[in-house]
Amino acid sequence: MNFDIVMPSILFFVTLAAIFIGKRAEKKLKATVEEREFKSRDTALLVGVIAVAVSVIVFIPSLALMSLFLFSYSSLLFTVTYSFSSFKRHRATLYCVGLIVASMLAVAAGFLGIMPADLAFFGIFAFAGFGALTFISLLYARTQPAEKLKLYLAALPPALFVLLFGFFRSTFLWFPYLLDVFGIIFALLIVIYLSGLFTWKSMFIFAGALTLTDIILVWITQTMVQAAEHISGLGLPVLVAFPTIPLISTAAGIQIMRLGLGDFFFSGILASQTMKKYGRKTAALSLGAICVSFGLFELILLNKELANALPVPALPATLPILIGWLPVISVKMLLERKKKQSGNPPGP
Repeated sequence: MNFDIVMPSILFFVTLAAIFIGKRAEKKLKATVEEREFKSRDTALLVGVIAVAVSVIVFIPSLALMSLFLFSYSSLLFTVTYSFSSFKRHRATLYCVGLIVASMLAVAAGFLGIMPADLAFFGIFAFAGFGALTFISLLYARTQPAEKLKLYLAALPPALFVLLFGFFRSTFLWFPYLLDVFGIIFALLIVIYLSGLFTWKSMFIFAGALTLTDIILVWITQTMVQAAEHISGLGLPVLVAFPTIPLISTAAGIQIMRLGLGDFFFSGILASQTMKKYGRKTAALSLGAICVSFGLFELILLNKELANALPVPALPATLPILIGWLPVISVKMLLERKKKQSGNPPGP
């Protein structure tokens, strides 16, 4: 029987990193959303917007869709980076040096012919210019107070992302390497930025409504599958893609498993709210159960005799995530209730 340990492991470690980083960054990020939290109505509206967006996305022209996603990702990168842009000098130096090294590697790729021939001249010039601007930004940042938020430093990561996407999207460097790097980065940022907007109550509403919506969109209308194929064909980092371990050979080559960023977000919301409610150990345990459940459901897709029983060869990933999380939380809630009852003084 075919199985995979890579994607469940990536789901576990990326989500775990996101919730722990998000816990430390929550105060700074909440300031950007003015300490707001989702209420029941907001949560229902969010799920409705997701359902509508998935349903109509296949009708949006590719160029418009690409522009929308690039703008959204760049805005997210800018917002989160700006919230933490009050770097101390040594951290600002490391930050800028890292970006300069990335730009110089891109320049080297242009000279080595990895960049498309018709874009090589413009790409080399663009990345060299980016490196120069980053160096100037570093010099200027060293003259500014460390506690001051720095708009110009926050603008650098979105610019680098757009340049890399524009000049390397059609090369082997983008898929799967840069696609996975940015996919993981955005998965982290989405969980870190949005998890603080939920409460324990709104999270339950969101989890149930989103899972039901996902099942309908994948198995009944199948619009989720069509939307995923449409978006992934544009090379946008809306998912991560890794070969299975153990390797599985197919007629088309090595089996590649894909997981959308929305599923990282969903597991991150569940785990982060669990940590707020019951602490780190319970959150880590629930996340482990999520990943085990996800790995078991993956068996269905990796084995033809099981996959043939599905309405379409796809799974609503929210379903195994919720199924893995619910038993751990149910047991924890039951134990907490018994603990409270045993701690109450006996009545007269």
